Amino acid sequence: MRLHEIYPFPEERKERKRIGRGRGSGWGCTSGKGNKGQNARAGTGTKAWFEGGQMPLARRLPKRGFKNPFRVEYAPVNIDRLLEVFENEAEITLDAIYESGLARKGMPVKVLGRGDVTRAVTVEAHQFSASAQQKITEAGGTANALEKQADS
Repeated sequence: MRLHEIYPFPEERKERKRIGRGRGSGWGCTSGKGNKGQNARAGTGTKAWFEGGQMPLARRLPKRGFKNPFRVEYAPVNIDRLLEVFENEAEITLDAIYESGLARKGMPVKVLGRGDVTRAVTVEAHQFSASAQQKITEAGGTANALEKQADS
């Protein structure tokens, strides 16, 4: 016998409350709903957030700011970290970045320019910062951007 096989005996289990089965049960007549009113009726009741007609909390509080539905969140990866993880590789692909754990799988990756590039390396990512692209090309490598950089 194991811990997950232990359970209470049938006589130790609490039976469910059966309402509306006669006055002798203690839950007959109005079945614990009181007399009349919205919550005594069948099929409905008030929603959990209903405040009795009072102005709801969500409408009483001031609204601030703006949420841009088109914003793209990038996973930032610095050059020094890339070269540290992929020490002996000449080509760093997007799949390799995901597999190494530097970015969550499926998230767009942006390479940033912290650190120095000492060897020619080909890096594939969604976007590159200007300094990262410059450092990679100066070292004799290439930066393959999968997305066109928005001019801002």
